[in-house]
Amino acid sequence: MSDRPFGVDPPARPELRKSLSVVDGVAVAASSTAATTSIGIGLGVTAGVVGPHLPAIMLLAFLPVLGIAGAYSRLNRVEPNAGNGYVWVGRSLSPWLGFMVGWVNFVASVAFLAYTTAVTGSALLQLAGEAGLHRIGSLGLDPDSTAQTTAVGIVVLVAVTLTAVTGVRTAARLQSGLLVFEYLVLLGFCGYGIVTGPHSFSLSWFDPFAIPSATALAQGMLLSVFCYWGFEAAFTVNEEVKDPRDASRAGTITLVTMLGLFLLGSLAFQRVLSQRELAGHGAQGLAYYGDRLADQPLAALPLVALMFSAVASLQAGVIPTARGMFAMSRDRTLGPVWSKVSARYGTPAAGTLLIGALAIAVAAGALVIPRLADMIDAIVNAVGVVVALSYALTALAAAVRFRSLLREDWGQAVRAVVLPTLSALALLGLGGYLCWSFYDSADHLELSADNGWFLLLMPVAMIASGFAVAAWAKWVRRSPYFRTGAGTDADAPELLATSN
Repeated sequence: MSDRPFGVDPPARPELRKSLSVVDGVAVAASSTAATTSIGIGLGVTAGVVGPHLPAIMLLAFLPVLGIAGAYSRLNRVEPNAGNGYVWVGRSLSPWLGFMVGWVNFVASVAFLAYTTAVTGSALLQLAGEAGLHRIGSLGLDPDSTAQTTAVGIVVLVAVTLTAVTGVRTAARLQSGLLVFEYLVLLGFCGYGIVTGPHSFSLSWFDPFAIPSATALAQGMLLSVFCYWGFEAAFTVNEEVKDPRDASRAGTITLVTMLGLFLLGSLAFQRVLSQRELAGHGAQGLAYYGDRLADQPLAALPLVALMFSAVASLQAGVIPTARGMFAMSRDRTLGPVWSKVSARYGTPAAGTLLIGALAIAVAAGALVIPRLADMIDAIVNAVGVVVALSYALTALAAAVRFRSLLREDWGQAVRAVVLPTLSALALLGLGGYLCWSFYDSADHLELSADNGWFLLLMPVAMIASGFAVAAWAKWVRRSPYFRTGAGTDADAPELLATSN
């Protein structure tokens, strides 16, 4: 029975403007993955867990992520949708699980934006220091102060959010220019570091069996998955590309590129820096690396690249998140504000602005953690857990969706069913083991990045809040998504009307 008043036609389905190419998709996905930020900060965090085995953990984490990418690509071919995992999991597994995928991607992205806001501020303050500006009046500038870096980063976040409102194409052009500069700097400095670094190369760096413990392996894997996270941003703009297959190409190109850059960065950092130096410099790791290789002003180039990467990833984080919420809103699982499309720009402008505002609120809330390095550790670990859950559910959705291939074409079934299933089980196992290790490592709750209960509380809160919002969508909003499991398809604008 319809939930609409008698005689009232359903509103026209909001549509996004199709204007993007595969190059635009790569720009969005690569900026969202933020290789320079991951290398400059993520490698140091990961090295603190796995020791000198960064290349091994990056290669090992790539395998399940590659299986996930295959699942995304195949699902995108048969059902391109801005909601991607939210729609695919809802149709193939359960509307509750589908909503959970959409929700955890949203909260993880907002947390990521808050973390990247502080990273951006830290990079700007470090650049100010390199330029000789160490004080403003009586205030000493400290790039490791969460309060100062957050305040500076919020200014940048406001600017990039306003730019994102004008459209993906505008953002992609900006990001393409930033990416070219970043990658040239990375290739130059990492290549030079590999050739001239004082520390001897060792094959043990590629040995995953030498990682200190099972807990270190699990945490290192999820931290590495976090580094790869963002390639699927190409699939959130699959309703805005001229050919949906371009989204699949963009996601795959981005993922393979990230692998090459992460391996290059891992080898270069370990050739130039000791383990203590690599793990101990946090958000200032890339600047320290640059100082070890060159004199000023050349030594500042990696820091400029980090700043560009952080700015681009802020913008790229806002864009796919707004598209995911757009897809959920048009199914009435979220409020109508998320699906309001700007008549001028053809983008979900209101939702984009709201995401920026939420990220600012979370960044301000993170001030309870006084040190930037502690905030980074807490957010990266939490996001790694929920991203692994989202990836695993999407891969299982692909396995269920294409299970008939097991009887028809074994070669296709391996790529569409077997590999996604193995990838999903690996990520679920790692995430579950890591959560248990967090729980078992402490006996009280403390707002600290080295407190296991606090690290566990963050992903649990992200997931639990999703069930609460899903219950509201099902029983208060009475969204048809929870009856059919099918979201509004990009090629089926009447789906909502017929399912009421």
